[in-house]
Amino acid sequence: MTPFQAVYGYLPPTVSFYLLGSSPVHMVDVTLRDCDSLLMQLQKNMQLAQHRMRQQADKHRSKRTFRVGDLIFLKLRPYRQTSVFKTHCPKLVPRYYGPFQVIARVDQVAYTMDLPTQSCIHPTFHVSLLKPKLGTNVVASATLPSISSDGLFLWFPERILQHGMFKCDNKK
Repeated sequence: MTPFQAVYGYLPPTVSFYLLGSSPVHMVDVTLRDCDSLLMQLQKNMQLAQHRMRQQADKHRSKRTFRVGDLIFLKLRPYRQTSVFKTHCPKLVPRYYGPFQVIARVDQVAYTMDLPTQSCIHPTFHVSLLKPKLGTNVVASATLPSISSDGLFLWFPERILQHGMFKCDNKK
């Protein structure tokens, strides 16, 4: 549906090209010919602008394709995905997690990955957030952070090194 049809509820009127000499009145003939040349110039300008914009956008794009079974790293953005990260300093959070295995290709630019069950995020991601795993020794964080149902990190200490009592407001 075009924006015109959404606003007015009917299809926009079609502008047909004028056939020279169709009108017996000379002034109408000249006016319609000028309108026709103006429409053709506008179409050319739109095509040139679209071509320039496409070239500028394609400069920053890279062609990335993955196959089912490939190992890839996942880029998570801490300022957007608050269900995964709740930290005071998002700059210090790891940028890439993984490697995870590709389960399916959803579209040309979207892939579904085999994420852990406790990850609390949707497993389908755009190709711009994925990076292929190169070599055998490249390892980032192997798992996503564990999160409770409240959205808080689950911390499990390995061992207690020291313990003591502290006073705060005359309370131990």
